Amino acid sequence: MTEPSVAHRSKEKTNQDAKIPPMKTPTSPGNSPAASTPPSAAPGSPGDSCSSPAFLDALRSASAWLDAHVDLVNSLNVFPVPDGDTGTNMSLTMRAALDEVDAIEFAAVAQAARVIADGALMGARGNSGVILSQVLRGIARALDGKRDVGAEDLARALQEGASTAYKGVMKPVEGTMLTVARDAAEAAAQAAEGGATVAGTLEAALVEARHSLERTPSLLPVLAEAGVVDSGGQGLVILLEGALRYVHGERVDMKATPLATAVHAEHGEDEQYNYDVQFIIQGSGLDVDGIRDRIATMGDSVLVVGDASTVKVHVHCDTPGQALDYGVSQGQVTAVIVENMQLQYEAFVAKAQSTVDPSRNGGGLSLPEEMSAVSIIAVASGEGLSRVLESIGVSAIVSGGQTMNPSTQDLLQAIERVPSDEVIILPNNSNIILAARQAQELAEKRVEVVPTRTVPEGIAALLAFNYQAALEENVALMQDAASHVQTIEITRAVRSAQVNGLSVREGQIIGLLNGDLVTAGEREDDVVGQLLEWVDAAECEILTIYYGQDVAVEDAEALADAMRNRYPALEIEVLDGGQAHYHYVISAE
Repeated sequence: MTEPSVAHRSKEKTNQDAKIPPMKTPTSPGNSPAASTPPSAAPGSPGDSCSSPAFLDALRSASAWLDAHVDLVNSLNVFPVPDGDTGTNMSLTMRAALDEVDAIEFAAVAQAARVIADGALMGARGNSGVILSQVLRGIARALDGKRDVGAEDLARALQEGASTAYKGVMKPVEGTMLTVARDAAEAAAQAAEGGATVAGTLEAALVEARHSLERTPSLLPVLAEAGVVDSGGQGLVILLEGALRYVHGERVDMKATPLATAVHAEHGEDEQYNYDVQFIIQGSGLDVDGIRDRIATMGDSVLVVGDASTVKVHVHCDTPGQALDYGVSQGQVTAVIVENMQLQYEAFVAKAQSTVDPSRNGGGLSLPEEMSAVSIIAVASGEGLSRVLESIGVSAIVSGGQTMNPSTQDLLQAIERVPSDEVIILPNNSNIILAARQAQELAEKRVEVVPTRTVPEGIAALLAFNYQAALEENVALMQDAASHVQTIEITRAVRSAQVNGLSVREGQIIGLLNGDLVTAGEREDDVVGQLLEWVDAAECEILTIYYGQDVAVEDAEALADAMRNRYPALEIEVLDGGQAHYHYVISAE
């Protein structure tokens, strides 16, 4: 297939202008002069338009071409930490995306693109994988409603892909694969406007992507210092090469290319963290911008992308647990990866269910549950609180709580997952009780709701559960036990307000008793002390302090010691709750 020649933009900066050493720009067969003058098009490949089968085959070719060059891309690492896995991350992201469309026939490109984008989001790994998933997500958005794809459609899709990727990065850096994606998309747009076919538009994108890749060291000094081009940009060029090889009917050679050894430069101020942390949050009504802002306080290389139901998180930090605990506070956390960048090993971090004691749910059914025909579902925010609930008989945890209430569907799915035909739900929050009751009405199983308003109430209810008793008797026992617990919650006011006759200033420490805001002050210990007087702590037997994800264990122990000095007869226990927003949740019994 003969394509019209396409003019592409010339840039003011060149490698020679920047006076940098020769770049280690790996040469692949797609970079040869022969590739610029292809012999013929593959049967069914895009000419004036691209069908769904051709679209998917081009992506499969791109993925296979990248697989053949993974080591080459990995070798372009510039930092002293052994984090040179860009090629691997991009390759696995593409594989995950294509796994979703395996053996499926799509009537329209729009359908295939949407499934590809979803698969990439779920399977994205590392900075490069997440950026790639966002490129694919933007492409899918631009192709919405399209049965076939013409040249202008392709150009718009590439532009939307680059734009979406930029938006997904907290601090976009020029001289990376973001720049390469944008420059390639702009060249594709110019080609399409000039009357190029789909193949010509794709070729224009590739030619400019190569030029953009060569310019990356002039935009990012660390690349110039190391004498390499951007690894993610190189991966993107290889993907475009693979797609164009399919268009031109060229065979994809699966033989890996030699490594291109890079000269490592000292890493900058923003690259001093030890762990690469990645995970996916699934939930309802997720605030992508809010999650991104919070993760940004924990480290650098932050990538937070997704939508209201699925969010992919990537961050370099020194405390992986902090990021993971926050993720659990927002929704169901899956696909957890923690990589030690200093030692270059990957450790897939199991969720609490797979790391708890074997006698608890998650490491196998506990003995009490095996003796009972009733499964218990509890709502909780925080890994520590979830572990406590699991240890005393909860069959399934639904992540949620204050500011992140699970939907009726979330609860229904949990009901279907548990093995028993009889189920008890502990909402553990007054704002979740109605959703729990709606799930109760919709469920095919027999479901009862014990309307617990706090996690301490839920724990008290669990401790009253009788494994030999019938469902109705247990509901009554659990409701009675929950009513005898006092719950204290300590947090910080996010705005000034007048509540229940109490004037509260933004930033003050506030105290809630059984869900009602009752006091405010400048010091946590003063607020806690006042609330303990109101619950008549001297007459209580047990005080359990669950400290949140933003509280140091030393501070929690200091608070407990102050309470022990004040109430020497009171048994006080301190546990890591890991809950978000609330510094302390205290149970008084």
